Amino acid sequence: MGMNFGKIKDLKVKDFVTVAKAEYHAEILANRIRKRFAHLSKRFKREGIDCFRLYDWDIKEVRAVVDWYNGHAVIGEYIRLQTGPDWLPQMAQAVADALKIPLENVHTKRRRTNTEDGPRYKKMGFSGQRIKVRERDLYFWVNLDDYLDTGLFSDHRDTRVLIKKIAEGKDFLNLFAYTGAFTCAATSGNAKTTVTVDRSLTYLNWARDNLKLNNSLGPRNTIIQSDAGKYLDQASRNGRRFTLAMIDPPSFFQDVSKKKSFDINQDHPDLIHRVLKLMAPGSMVFFSTNHQRFLPRLQGLPVKELKEITPATIPEDYRNQTIHRCWQMTA
Repeated sequence: MGMNFGKIKDLKVKDFVTVAKAEYHAEILANRIRKRFAHLSKRFKREGIDCFRLYDWDIKEVRAVVDWYNGHAVIGEYIRLQTGPDWLPQMAQAVADALKIPLENVHTKRRRTNTEDGPRYKKMGFSGQRIKVRERDLYFWVNLDDYLDTGLFSDHRDTRVLIKKIAEGKDFLNLFAYTGAFTCAATSGNAKTTVTVDRSLTYLNWARDNLKLNNSLGPRNTIIQSDAGKYLDQASRNGRRFTLAMIDPPSFFQDVSKKKSFDINQDHPDLIHRVLKLMAPGSMVFFSTNHQRFLPRLQGLPVKELKEITPATIPEDYRNQTIHRCWQMTA
């Protein structure tokens, strides 16, 4: 990672993490991890939940998140110049000791909070190694090393419960589907049909594997590689109709080759309008975003009912921060 010397020049000596301060950070992180694991693990085990958040930047000085994945831990540092290269490995050792797991079962990530020093999201490795995790009656493959994200957003596990409860007999659209977790929830709830749409073939193949893992791969569950806008146009031309939909777009993306970009703050009203055109009367749409500075502009949508359901969709282990916001609307 290249250093931004302009930023270094602006820092004061007191801002840097000394050896003694790093040791203190490791100690307080380990204590917090032990307490949270003791509090959460037994109950989540009873519920059949293998993956959950143990630490969510709970302590101001320790800028990190720690997640548990069935015997493994993933620790992500929010990068800052003050910590230096040795801080994250030291925190990883503290997490391994606190959870009594081998150090090789602790996977480290460095998260950028801006793009000035490089891209936030890029492939980090090529191991291809995955482990199977359980979320109540669902199973998913996760990759803990090769990508910034693991393939499963556990903050939406309760949203998946909502989808499952109302999916029976529905024609379900999963737009910006990522690895298909919401599709797995819908099929578990006996959806009539599902359509899973994403731009990435890598993630769609992953979604296919997740569906197979849940015994849901079949002709009723269609997987489509497409830009979301292109798919919506085609579905509209074909007269396609859905009775349940999940819209969970990225905050931003840019496709330079096709001269296309998406900014959720600017583009979400048009996106939701276009999805609603495909929905049968009385159908339900869920819209979610994890953009921390999201400014909703949902007035004037052609819906019978619109309500924000964020509190009902954020599990206990993510309550420190509003990790996402979620709305439910009835067409």
